[in-house]
Amino acid sequence: MSSPSKQRYKKQTWCKRLLHKRLPITKWLSEYNSEKALADFIAGVTVGLTVIPQALAYATLAGLPPQYGLYSSFMGCFVYILFGSCKDITLGPTALLALMTYEQIQGRNFDYAVLLCFLTGVVQLAMGILHLGVLIDFISVPVTVGFTSATSVIIAVSQLKGLLGLQFKSRGFLDTLKKVFQNLPNAKLADSTLGVSCIVILLLMRKMKDLNLGQERKGLKKALWLLSTSRNAIIVLLCSLMAFAWEKYSESPFKLTGTVKEGLPLWSMPPFATSYGGTNVTFIDMCSDLGSSIILVPIIGVLGNVAIAKAFASGESVDATQELITLSLSNILGSFVSAMPITGSFSRSAVNHASGVCTQFGSVYTGILVLLALSLLTPYFYFIPKASLAAVVICAVVFMIEYEVVKPMWRSRRADLVPAFATFAVCLVVGVEIGIVAGVLLNVLLLLYPSARPQMEAEIVTNSSGSNYLLITVGNSLYFPGVEYIRQYVSRAAKKQGGCSMPVVIDCRYVLGADFTAAKGICALSNSLASRGQPLVLLAPRQCVADVFIGAGSSVVVVMTANELDDTLQDLTNQIALKDINGKEKKITPPPSYNTLTQMGDEVEVIISDSNNLPLLSNRHKTVSDEVNDT
Repeated sequence: MSSPSKQRYKKQTWCKRLLHKRLPITKWLSEYNSEKALADFIAGVTVGLTVIPQALAYATLAGLPPQYGLYSSFMGCFVYILFGSCKDITLGPTALLALMTYEQIQGRNFDYAVLLCFLTGVVQLAMGILHLGVLIDFISVPVTVGFTSATSVIIAVSQLKGLLGLQFKSRGFLDTLKKVFQNLPNAKLADSTLGVSCIVILLLMRKMKDLNLGQERKGLKKALWLLSTSRNAIIVLLCSLMAFAWEKYSESPFKLTGTVKEGLPLWSMPPFATSYGGTNVTFIDMCSDLGSSIILVPIIGVLGNVAIAKAFASGESVDATQELITLSLSNILGSFVSAMPITGSFSRSAVNHASGVCTQFGSVYTGILVLLALSLLTPYFYFIPKASLAAVVICAVVFMIEYEVVKPMWRSRRADLVPAFATFAVCLVVGVEIGIVAGVLLNVLLLLYPSARPQMEAEIVTNSSGSNYLLITVGNSLYFPGVEYIRQYVSRAAKKQGGCSMPVVIDCRYVLGADFTAAKGICALSNSLASRGQPLVLLAPRQCVADVFIGAGSSVVVVMTANELDDTLQDLTNQIALKDINGKEKKITPPPSYNTLTQMGDEVEVIISDSNNLPLLSNRHKTVSDEVNDT
């Protein structure tokens, strides 16, 4: 019996572990020092210079006024300091969630975006409390590749309007592409030139950090890296200065961002009711309008955030539940300051990591920089050309098109290309929500296919006593979708290779599970084979599989080792009575012939050995392989 002091120590240790797990700041704050503070400051300011132009661009992508992008960029920074488990992640608006938000507010007002942010947080919080992060595992890499690639193409095409200085309304990828070509003669030369020039410069600046200058030019390499990392802010600043100078002396030839609401957002409840088009809309009606996005947006947000955490975890385990809780609180609290749905940004997290961030405290400086921009710089956002923001978005998403994974998929498993291309096509043609659902369903069907068509091999084996039998190896579980296929395969093999006379042995060493339907199906197969003089034996099933056959009252002989198999086959072929299933000796009765065996139906007994060993078959003096036609 442990002493009270030991019990108190164990309780304190458990509470400390829980506190460190659910409030990670308590773990790293005690070790914080000035060196880490300087590194976090540099990283936080660098990320802040990246997030400000991106936030303005993503708000435009979402169909919202530019200030909404900044409203969405600071709350997640402060929440992640307390609850975040990965120092590199920065939360804020992303191109993907901006696109999904845009699809929900078309023809509606901005209240829908804020309510979607709140509901996203609520759903994520429920998932975190119920430990439903496992749902993310159902979205495979091929589906994710198809989804992210499709959304990247959709986002890039949607920005062609701003890049070329066009003005039209569209809905969906195909409609946007069609109207871009139709309005191409109306493209503004100034906007087009500026937009294309910005893309070229951004791509060149992106490559600056990869220049190999050698160890002797570390200072120059660091300066080039800083310029490359801050390229978005530099381009937007230079374009704004150019537009401002042009506007001062004459009318600017560029389409400008326009007036951005000045000041910090008001702290207020999310809009649980709204009005647009002269009608009042209740909370229930708003939820009905948002539809499946209430579930899909949270899942996509969590998927991206957990993927980023795993990418920067350096081999350590990622607590998906903690990331769910952190993301949920960021979205819930963000909705009180008019934010749209947010998640982790891979590009900004990469910048944060490359900047040498040491702790989550780096997010403080990013959040403060965004608040300063809202307080002091909003009058100057008026002069930002829309073409430059479009260029920033296009250069951010074009590298999300994961075309390079097609070749490895083709080499490793070509079936994985089916959900990838299907998700990609459906996202483009129908919509991103339907696309990801279609990809997941198709992937589930591919997972179920091996259960319906398990891998099977048939060969003739000669045992140590010189007797031949037909050995059939099943490479998957025995579940109801594949019962009929297994019956047909075994029947054909028993007839073609076994000559309608050789005993049939099903090797169950690789069978991980079985169900009632399969047990009854194998029982019927056993009766069918027995009627033509071919006994059926199951070799070395796992205990859980054997229990299913026993519970179903199946008339199948079961043995656990190769030696028992030889004895059992000899007993069956020599018409010797079998043991009882419970290991109790039965009274010796006249050995049944195969004719009487058929008439006995479900009264055929099952032999279960006490041995837990599952040895491989040995002493195969002769092996003959033949492929059975399974069409």
